Amino acid sequence: MNTATELRTRLRNIDHRGYPAYKELKGQYNFGDYVLSIDHVQGDPFAAPSRLSVRVQKDKAGFPADYYDTPAKRITLQDHLTRLFGRWVSGGSFQAKGSGKSGLMTVSRCGQQVLERTAMRVHEGNVTLRFEAGFPANGRTINARELEKMLFDILPDCVRKSLYYGKIDKEKLKQAIWLCEDQQYIRQSLSEQGLCAFIANGSVLPRESGVSEKPMKGAVTFLSPESLKVSLNLPHRGEICGMGIPRGITLFVGGGYHGKSTILQALQNGVYNHIAGDGREFVITDSTAFKLRAEDGRSITGVDISPFIKNLPNKKDTVHFSTEDASGSTSQAANLMEALESGSELILIDEDTSATNFMVRDQLMAQVITPGEEPITPFINRVRGMYEDLGVSSVIVAGSSGAFFHMADTIIQMKEYVPIDITERAKKAAKAYDKAAGGKGNGTKATDICNDMTAGEEADGATDKRNGGTCRETDREQFPEFNRHRCPSPDMALRKEDRIKIKTMGTSELSLAKESVELRYLEQLKDQEQTAALAYLLKYAQLKLVDGKKDIRQIGDFLEEQLDGKGLESLFEHGDVSAQLARPRKQEIMACINRYRRLKI
Repeated sequence: MNTATELRTRLRNIDHRGYPAYKELKGQYNFGDYVLSIDHVQGDPFAAPSRLSVRVQKDKAGFPADYYDTPAKRITLQDHLTRLFGRWVSGGSFQAKGSGKSGLMTVSRCGQQVLERTAMRVHEGNVTLRFEAGFPANGRTINARELEKMLFDILPDCVRKSLYYGKIDKEKLKQAIWLCEDQQYIRQSLSEQGLCAFIANGSVLPRESGVSEKPMKGAVTFLSPESLKVSLNLPHRGEICGMGIPRGITLFVGGGYHGKSTILQALQNGVYNHIAGDGREFVITDSTAFKLRAEDGRSITGVDISPFIKNLPNKKDTVHFSTEDASGSTSQAANLMEALESGSELILIDEDTSATNFMVRDQLMAQVITPGEEPITPFINRVRGMYEDLGVSSVIVAGSSGAFFHMADTIIQMKEYVPIDITERAKKAAKAYDKAAGGKGNGTKATDICNDMTAGEEADGATDKRNGGTCRETDREQFPEFNRHRCPSPDMALRKEDRIKIKTMGTSELSLAKESVELRYLEQLKDQEQTAALAYLLKYAQLKLVDGKKDIRQIGDFLEEQLDGKGLESLFEHGDVSAQLARPRKQEIMACINRYRRLKI
C-alpha cells in the first residue's frame, strides 16, 4: 500500500499537466489513522466528480459493538456518521478553487428518513466512508496544490471529527441508537398487538410545505381517541401512548382540509424510521405497507387482474393482462395485484388518487348498467375477502362516499386534525340509510356490497345479512385464486449492450440503456438515491437473475437476501461502488421491475 507521503509526491509531479494525468493517482494511501482510496477519477473538471473512500479500522474507530449488532442499529449508526461528516465537509467544500467542479466535496444528503446508504458502511466495527470530490484544475490543467489542500488539510479534519467514537458527541449518538431501538420495538410489537400501524400522541404529522419534509411549526399535535388508545413500554423512552390501528379494514373520513390525507401520508412514510425532531418518530407502520393509486398510462406485463376485471368486450386476456397504456382502473388493479405479489400485508388508499370505477359502483349505476355489461368487480366487493382470505389489511381515506361504512371494521373521523372514533355512529347511520333507500335505488346499500353480481358471476343465493357491520362468512365471496407465478424472460437486447448507461431524475424516473421507467407514482420512494439504487438493481436483475424460470417474487426475494447479506455494494463487480445509493424496499424494487417496458413474460 502507498503512503500519504507518496501521494503528496505524485501530486507535485503531475502539477500543471493535462487533466487526464490525475488518473495516475488511483489507488490506496495510508494516512496512519485511516486509508484513503481514490477509486474513480473524473474525465475533466466539468464531469461528474471523482469518487473517493476512507476506511477506518475497528480498533481506531472505536464504536461500541452494541451500536451495530442488529441491522437497524447499524443503519442508524451509519446514518448518524454520514450526517456528521456531511456537516463538516460542507464547510470545506469549494475552499479549493478552480474550474468547473474544482474544490467540491460532498457526501449523501440524508433526509428525514433513516436509510441504508453506500455512503457509509460499518462492518464488524470497521468504517468505510464514500464521498465525491471535484479535482481542481485551471481550465483543463491540473492544479495539484489545491487538491493537496483538500486531501491533506480539509479532509483529515472532517474525518477526525466524524468517524472516531472518541471525537464525536457520544450522547447524541446514544440518543439516535436508543430512538432506533424504541422504533424497532414498536414495529415488532404491531403483530403481537393485532395492529397494522401506531401513531404516538404528540406526533406532528403536517409538513412544512408540499416540497418540504420538515414538520410544520405550530401544527396540531396528534391525540388518539380513547377507544383506540394503546400503551407501550419502550426500552428507553418508557411508557408511550397513542392510537393503534387494528388489522382489518380502517376508514378515515371527514371534511376537506381536516387532515385525512395528512394522516395517510404519515402512515405511508411510517415504513421508515425517522430522525429525532421529525415529529413522526413514533409513527410506525407495517413495513410491507403499499400506497395504492391509479396510474394512467403505465406499462403492465402479464399481470392477473381477473379478481377485479374480466370479460372485457374485446376478449382481452385479464389473467395475463398486458398493455402499454393502462387506464385508471386497470392500472390500479395491476398495482394491487403486484403489491400482493411483493408480500404487502397492508394497502393504503386515498380515494382522491383512485379510479372511481375501481373503488365502488353504486346501486343506481348497477341498475342501469347490468352485471353482464360491467367487467369490473369494484374494490369494495373484494376488500373483505382480501383481509379474511389473504390476511391483507386496508386503510382507506374517503371524503365523498359512505359506501365503505358497511365494510369497515374501524371508522375514524378527522376533525381539525383530531381523530374521532365514529364506528358505532357510522354503522347505525349506514343501517338507517339502507332501510330508507331500500328498493329506491338511492346509493350503495349493504345488499349491494355483500351480494352484487359481477360480470359472469352468480349471486349464489346471498342475502343481506350483517354481522358486526361486515358480511357473514357464508354470505361474502372469497377472494378468487389468481396467478402468482410470472416468470420474465431475459432482455437479450440489454445483454448485448457494451456499456449500459444509467440516468435518474429525482424520484420520478430512471433510464436504463435509454429505456425510461416511470416511478413518479411510487409515493413511498423518499430519496433520489433510492431511485439510483433501483436502476442498478433493475440492471442486475436483468443481467444476472432473469432466466425465464424464476418468477418475479423469487427475483425480489433473491435481491432482498443479497442486500441483507452483502449490501448494495454487491451490485458492483469491480469494486468501483457508487457513493450515492440508498436502499429501497422490496415493494419498490418489484414495482420498478414491473414498470420496465421491455419486461417480457
